[in-house]
Amino acid sequence: MCKITNSAISVNTYSSRLLEQCVNELARLPGIGRKTALRLALHMLKQEDIAVENLTGAISDMKSKINYCKICNNLSDGEICQICDNPKRDPGLVCVVSDIRDILAIEKTAQFGGVYHVLNGIISPIDGIGPGDLNIDPLVKRVANGGIREIIFALSSTIEGDTTSYYIFKKISQHNVSVSTIARGISVGDELEYADEVTLGRSIMNRMPYQSGLK
Repeated sequence: MCKITNSAISVNTYSSRLLEQCVNELARLPGIGRKTALRLALHMLKQEDIAVENLTGAISDMKSKINYCKICNNLSDGEICQICDNPKRDPGLVCVVSDIRDILAIEKTAQFGGVYHVLNGIISPIDGIGPGDLNIDPLVKRVANGGIREIIFALSSTIEGDTTSYYIFKKISQHNVSVSTIARGISVGDELEYADEVTLGRSIMNRMPYQSGLK
């Protein structure tokens, strides 16, 4: 009797090269494993053509047409985002965040009526990210141009986040602007996007002067 071992034959898991190609691409997305990718691919395969076309069209439009707000660097369909362009928002109150996802988290709290400034990261020498790699200079220019009365640091409570806050604080300290930081209702080391809405909202409302936070 001929014994067949696992190494004796090579089994192709997918009967379709096109299906395998789709799974491979979906699995490249963050948080998507191959099992989930396969489930999504099979789900799309069962959908009407128009549903799949709407999905692929939305992704294509987002990639090719989306802009960054020329004021705050938030995602925008035009030159200025809906938040900066909203007359009901307070342009003199600027919340500094590291990532666009932080804006989404803060907006969910419905506790902030100002505008934002997105840095696109935080200073992290170990990762090779310095001040010049971030959207810091435009923030300094916004402050220097006047009209801003308070800057709120809403960065992660990590060494990198604190380093970034301190660097910006030194850059704008010569200007007549109040600087505060969100209260430490957020646990040390936590990212804003994972904080619950109530805790994050209270942290913004109970913000403290930044110099007090240095003690």
